[in-house]
Amino acid sequence: MNNVSEPNVKVSGSLSERDKKHIWHPLTQHKLNPSMLGIVKAKGALLYDESGKVYIDGIASWYTSVYGHCNDYILERVQAQMQQLDQVVFSGFTHEPAVRLSEELIKILPNNQEKLFFSDNGSTATEIGIKMALQYHFNRGEKRPIMLAFEEGFHGDTFGAMSVSSLSVYNGPFEDFFIEVERIPVPTTNNIQQILAQLEARLQKNDIAGFIYEPLVQGAAAMKMHGAGELDSILKLLKEYGVLTIADEVMTGFGKTGKHFASDHLSTKPDIICLSKALTAGLMPMAVTSCTQEVYDAFYSDEISKGLFHGHTYTANPLACASALAGVALLQSDAMQANIRRIMASHQQFDSTIKNHPKVANTRQCGIIYALDLDVKMERYGNLRDRLFRHFMDNGVFLRPLGNTIYISAPYVITDEQLKKIYDTITSALDNI
Repeated sequence: MNNVSEPNVKVSGSLSERDKKHIWHPLTQHKLNPSMLGIVKAKGALLYDESGKVYIDGIASWYTSVYGHCNDYILERVQAQMQQLDQVVFSGFTHEPAVRLSEELIKILPNNQEKLFFSDNGSTATEIGIKMALQYHFNRGEKRPIMLAFEEGFHGDTFGAMSVSSLSVYNGPFEDFFIEVERIPVPTTNNIQQILAQLEARLQKNDIAGFIYEPLVQGAAAMKMHGAGELDSILKLLKEYGVLTIADEVMTGFGKTGKHFASDHLSTKPDIICLSKALTAGLMPMAVTSCTQEVYDAFYSDEISKGLFHGHTYTANPLACASALAGVALLQSDAMQANIRRIMASHQQFDSTIKNHPKVANTRQCGIIYALDLDVKMERYGNLRDRLFRHFMDNGVFLRPLGNTIYISAPYVITDEQLKKIYDTITSALDNI
């Protein structure tokens, strides 16, 4: 055992005060939001701040900690792995946690998926999916430089991911550097035939490499939802023209839509699937981009240059794989599936009353994801949104409104009492607008 002593440094000030000195936070304009809340503990569906106040985590910390924070089963599995193998290069080596995870994920992924490419986060998962689609056609001698995406989609913050996203609040300074992308509207029963007709005419040029989409729920677009039947029609048409389909399930994966994956609601399965967030249950950063055998075979060659030359230092980190393995086991457990059904039913009951509130424009639900739009015009980041956020936090509920949309995507282990508190807090916010 190394004889190492921690430096005797006297710490003064709160976490919030110390944070300001050196840390630059994501999605934050620090001049307008100078202070961050210090969180010191998390367990189940609860977060604890440095003053001792408790908050119900109504969004599972950006949709990651779906089995609850500091889940004992996951912690035990990762702690055991820490004693065996912590990190090893994944180029030229492999290890048991990664191999086992590949075996277990393939069992629950849509049945056309065969190969897994590991990376670090949701943005890189989609970045790799985009690169797979573009290089797939390049390797086959086809010139297909254009990507297709939905309007209002969001797929991450790296350059390829930003290119196919269309939220200008994130992308503005970088748009001159993007890959070429064309967009189609999100399908509805009213516009689907028009979309299909226009899309088929466009596909005649044979220059579109891939279509990336968030299946059923567009998260950053304020939980905008679309039907499986309409999306199925688009995917089927694209496949007829050799366009690779890329399901961005970074947010929707691992039970949130009521099935293991949103793609399970569709008959037409994607060629490529992007996974992260709940993949490791919020404990470790990791991502996976899966694909069909046909996609993989386009890279399998005697020519080195036809390989997928993309890599990350912590690719398939053994601890992250152990966390993901534990999460996959929990997802399939009877107890967790019962929790998912319980939350879905609870949301439905809440919806039956709140949808008639005079301040509610509309409501929607997909699995455990529930959203309502306020009948009030407001900016995505503005005064009213900030007032709503403060109301929730003052009442011990962590929700992050997106513009005039309030949504819930809580851990599956949340209790009925905790759900009721979320509902009551939303209702009181509406009453006080």
